[in-house]
Amino acid sequence: MADERLEHWLKDAAAPFSGWDFSYLDGRFEEAEPPWDYPTLARDAVQRAFAILDVATGGGERFAALAPFPGQATAVEGFAPNIPIARRRLEPLGVRVFEGNTQSGMPFEDGAFDLVLNRHGGFRAAEMHRILKPDGVFLTQQVGGDNLADLTAVFGAELPYPDNTLARVRADLAALGMEIRHAEEWRGPIKFFDVGALVYFLKAIPWVVRDFDVTRQLVPLRTLQARLDAGQPLAFTYTRFLIEAVKA
Repeated sequence: MADERLEHWLKDAAAPFSGWDFSYLDGRFEEAEPPWDYPTLARDAVQRAFAILDVATGGGERFAALAPFPGQATAVEGFAPNIPIARRRLEPLGVRVFEGNTQSGMPFEDGAFDLVLNRHGGFRAAEMHRILKPDGVFLTQQVGGDNLADLTAVFGAELPYPDNTLARVRADLAALGMEIRHAEEWRGPIKFFDVGALVYFLKAIPWVVRDFDVTRQLVPLRTLQARLDAGQPLAFTYTRFLIEAVKA
């Protein structure tokens, strides 16, 4: 049975993943959502804007769902393998897709946009401020610095971005003179119904447990399997926060 489970885990680890598509795990995990509705907030903001940028667009899945766009829509992504995926999805919708480092600098002029969206992407506050027009809006939903701390602890791993907190990001934006219209934090569960689903998740998001490898980390995986066999859920804790800020 142990060998059979290992074979299944290795198969899940090798399953393809692209863009930000977790359909491979349909029915195998369940994640709670924050009390705010980021897609609705983003869609409402898009309808009030003309020059729109989606930062760290991934494969463009989330941004495409906001179409049609009333003005000029642009997306930027820093992970090279995602660029062709995003272009195939977004260019038919009239969206220009650029490659750029969203934290250190992006290929846009000062004051180029009146709305900048960012869902779960890295960014530097000063760069968001630079590319916004006066009265421009920055709307972001972020993964908190202690996200999945209970999961990383199982593998003895360090949190990848511990300083990505609501307090720090809010302070960084306020220091640039931006008005904070909305700031909210939330914690909620993600549940995996089998260990293989967790394996796929960790391979797809490699920064959660850096250098994750099934064969090297059999001990914690078997510990999790024992937990599941004992009727205990594989439940861990998401952290999310939302900020809406306006450039003065």
